[in-house]
Amino acid sequence: QVQLVESGGGLVQAGGSLRLSCADSGRTFSSNHMGWFRQAPGKEREFVAVITWNGDSAYYADFVKGRFTISRDNAKSTMYLQMNSLKFEDTAVYYCAASTGGVYYMAGSYDYWGQGTQVTVSS
Repeated sequence: QVQLVESGGGLVQAGGSLRLSCADSGRTFSSNHMGWFRQAPGKEREFVAVITWNGDSAYYADFVKGRFTISRDNAKSTMYLQMNSLKFEDTAVYYCAASTGGVYYMAGSYDYWGQGTQVTVSS
């Protein structure tokens, strides 16, 4: 069973940094591709980044390239999202998700979700 818990959100000024974590208490973390999504008020959930099961490859949405870095530590069953140069428009609830199938960009293709963590960037 996959159980995902995000942490690390909070309030930060524009230009600042945050690191989000996603911990999986299940036993299959190292087998799953893992992704980050976000959802701002009144908007649809959107893809942020995804990392393959072994961490060898990562893919990003254009709007975070060069600013966000996704990583994982399979020994700790934890995934991370390092967010630098934050902008007001990065304000959203950030969700982590697990895919037992392929590497996907669509939220509907993921099998398991965390409860989300709020990131608020003040301008």
